[in-house]
Amino acid sequence: MNRRTFIANLGFGLLAAPLAAEAQQPGNVPRVGILLLSDASKQTVGNPFREGLRELGYVEGRTIAIEYRVAEGKEERFPDLASELVHLKVDVIFAAVAAAVRAAQRATTSIPIVTVVNDPVGAGFVASVARPGGNVTGLSMMSPEVVGKQLELLREVVPKLSRVAVLANPANPGSAPQLRNAQVVARALGMRLQLLEARSPSEIDGAFAAITKERAGALIVLVDPTLARPAQRERIAALAARRRLPTVFALKLHVDAGGLMSYGADIFYLYRRTAIYVDKILKGAKPSDLPIEQATKFELTINLKTAKTLGLSIPQSLLQRADHVIE
Repeated sequence: MNRRTFIANLGFGLLAAPLAAEAQQPGNVPRVGILLLSDASKQTVGNPFREGLRELGYVEGRTIAIEYRVAEGKEERFPDLASELVHLKVDVIFAAVAAAVRAAQRATTSIPIVTVVNDPVGAGFVASVARPGGNVTGLSMMSPEVVGKQLELLREVVPKLSRVAVLANPANPGSAPQLRNAQVVARALGMRLQLLEARSPSEIDGAFAAITKERAGALIVLVDPTLARPAQRERIAALAARRRLPTVFALKLHVDAGGLMSYGADIFYLYRRTAIYVDKILKGAKPSDLPIEQATKFELTINLKTAKTLGLSIPQSLLQRADHVIE
């Protein structure tokens, strides 16, 4: 090999080295699979999660890749979508509703799963809050004391309130502890509770008919994915307005849809914090050793337009405590 050929080959080798490294780089980028219920979830769940990743220094498409799988509102699609993510060999799966967590857990016992659900222990996803065990960890949006606070807020808005209906999905394991706490607070406030069940959207109308029959003066809607879908949020708000029924929810999304008031965990904050769990796992932490984080940041939202429709005057002291007021 002459000197000119050697230098040419050397130059080509030096040029090819970074190109080869660059070509290999995408394969080294960690991949996160996200299971979402609907396209709307890309905004409510996906956006805060991506924001959390950016805060940690990740750049989507360069230092981390995200694989979205959307069930188009059909929970029965989650098993196939979870299997797709497992087949892609993603490094972590983020599942934001119980049905998605359950499907992912059945699809894999090795890929870590990060979640934000109402009650991961009650749902059987983890062994305990302190030591989850298995391949699932994340955050819990439930605090049983929240529903008691909601009763107190209703009393401030309707001082003579004596009977309150509670709409819950009995199939949701997070409902039971909240109802127990609600009973304790209701007794202390001299209120009676009327439990209404809705396992599916088709049972919502029947629940509202029972409220009218029993003459409840207000309504609390417990957190549940079925009741929190966009169409159901609007439907529940409309039914409550039609019956002039003051209603309090746990999620701000319901108030944005026309509900009167919400008090509960800031879910966007929780979704943003899931990025911290993903980051720890990508850096070598085991999900079984990452304790479940309980909700600590709560927010109060009041819709003054809805209050006016219901003929209610919201106390100024309550408005001053609100984190968000819709006028």
